[in-house]
Amino acid sequence: MRILVVEDDDGIAEGLQANLRQRGYAVDVCFSIAAAWEALGQEAFDLVLLDLGLVDGDGVELLQRLRHAPGGKALPDPQTPVLIMTARDQVSDRISGLNLGADDYLTKPFDVDELEARMRALLRRAAGRAHPLLSHGELVVDPANHTVLRRGRPVDLSPREFTLLLVLLESRGRVQSRAQLEARLYNWQDTVESNTVEVHVHHLRRKLGDGVIVTMRGVGYFIPREE
Repeated sequence: MRILVVEDDDGIAEGLQANLRQRGYAVDVCFSIAAAWEALGQEAFDLVLLDLGLVDGDGVELLQRLRHAPGGKALPDPQTPVLIMTARDQVSDRISGLNLGADDYLTKPFDVDELEARMRALLRRAAGRAHPLLSHGELVVDPANHTVLRRGRPVDLSPREFTLLLVLLESRGRVQSRAQLEARLYNWQDTVESNTVEVHVHHLRRKLGDGVIVTMRGVGYFIPREE
């Protein structure tokens, strides 16, 4: 999943990026409102982690601009989930942030495990599901514990393979192009080979069975909806 961290404290930003990348997320960092707005106009992010005290203004300004974006197929997407993370701990600050369109609010300092739990809840809600597990045929996927069971037996997936499977499961019935999948799996610093997605799909098919992921030649990949 592609995450945008908007945070002007180098230590916090780099620590979050390293920690979340270890957990399988593709994480990009912006240090200002201007840079974040430009990034949101160029890339589709699954979630924004937003600090409020930024070098060029209050993060709420970015939140308001995002929520008033035109939407449709154009970027930035006004429906992008936003989790505010800030040292402002007054109840009035939390109420204001939520009323202005934030989806959640976490005060610093925070535990990264709690942050990820809140992130998973927001991503689950954005995907339109309430249950924490995803099931498909013989598969049961647990995003919280990064585990996959096939016929009740664990399947060993790399972090990128797990993320690719999760993306395809949450978009069942909709074809995802190679470019769309690359955008969800990799951040700006990653080097992406031309056949990287194909290699991940090949490994998933070998581990999960050939019938799970379908190729639409010249277009992309998808997991069919179950009838």
